[in-house]
Amino acid sequence: MEIEKPNRIRHIFTQTLTGPPDRVFPLLCPVRERDWVPNWNPTRVITDSGVAERDGIFVTEAAPHDAVWVITRHDAGAGILQMIKITPDHTVCKIEIALRAGGEGTRAEISYEYTSLGPLGDAFLKEFTEKWYQGFMEEWEAALNHYLTTGEMLAGN
Repeated sequence: MEIEKPNRIRHIFTQTLTGPPDRVFPLLCPVRERDWVPNWNPTRVITDSGVAERDGIFVTEAAPHDAVWVITRHDAGAGILQMIKITPDHTVCKIEIALRAGGEGTRAEISYEYTSLGPLGDAFLKEFTEKWYQGFMEEWEAALNHYLTTGEMLAGN
């Protein structure tokens, strides 16, 4: 048995979204994200309802192996979504999203916590900087706000 200390990084970002939480929450879904996230295309979605739900599973293309995502908490009333994303031989990621009404819109606190599973994950974590994460979150925020405002995917992404 091999026991080791984790190589782990967590970043948090708060987005300001232009819709109320009850409009934003359903869009945080492997199926509905195809409406507003450019190039988002899960290869498989396993769900009783056809959309995001607790214990729902979806698969996305990744390297070195496809990533498997498991929705561990899906509470629309509380505005809380949690997922685990496993990319074998690479990383395990815990994603937590908490929505709160803020003014006329929503404040979305989003954290990604990656743990390396080996050399490929270690290399990834070196690139998973606060600056990179902020840029990723700002692009996500712009795309979601555009969709919430226009009902269309942001062009040029």
